[in-house]
Amino acid sequence: MNEGPRKLVAADIPDTARLAIRSVREADLAALLDVNDNAEVNHFLPYARWQGMADANAWFQRMQALQATGTAIQYVIIGHAQARAIGSVLLFHFDAGSARAELGYVLGRQYWGQGFMREALTAVIDSAFGPLRLRRLEAEVNPDNQASVRLLRSVGFRCEGLLRERWVTNGVAHDVELHGLLGRDWRNRD
Repeated sequence: MNEGPRKLVAADIPDTARLAIRSVREADLAALLDVNDNAEVNHFLPYARWQGMADANAWFQRMQALQATGTAIQYVIIGHAQARAIGSVLLFHFDAGSARAELGYVLGRQYWGQGFMREALTAVIDSAFGPLRLRRLEAEVNPDNQASVRLLRSVGFRCEGLLRERWVTNGVAHDVELHGLLGRDWRNRD
């Protein structure tokens, strides 16, 4: 088996038909505020809605610090037609010894149901199992978020179990399903 990476370092992700996916920049924060200040978008997420640019800037500083450790990569999804950020994808909780990372994502409400996130995740997963040399990806999702469960299944993730009361959001504990995807399964998909 090939040795995996010792640190996560953002790899170039080729543009898709409708999207560019790259490392987040400070200039993306206003557009990302439009994504993350929506109650519907944040309904199933384990973090609070952004209330303004102070929250956006604090998040950006946390992402920069996290990326500097080599345990995460924060990507932004740029819609070609929109010429701005419409969402983001995060690879985090990187475990070098196991060549595995967790996947998180968020998409602006007005772009739901149009295949944007599937397109973005396909490109990020290609990079994760290609240039980044990961062996396994994991994603946690609230089982009530059926759109996200369907999305993960559509790109090949399998539900591997239920983690009871794993996330606490607004003081309420929620169960999450753990979904996993192996690089060999991704490479051998039809």
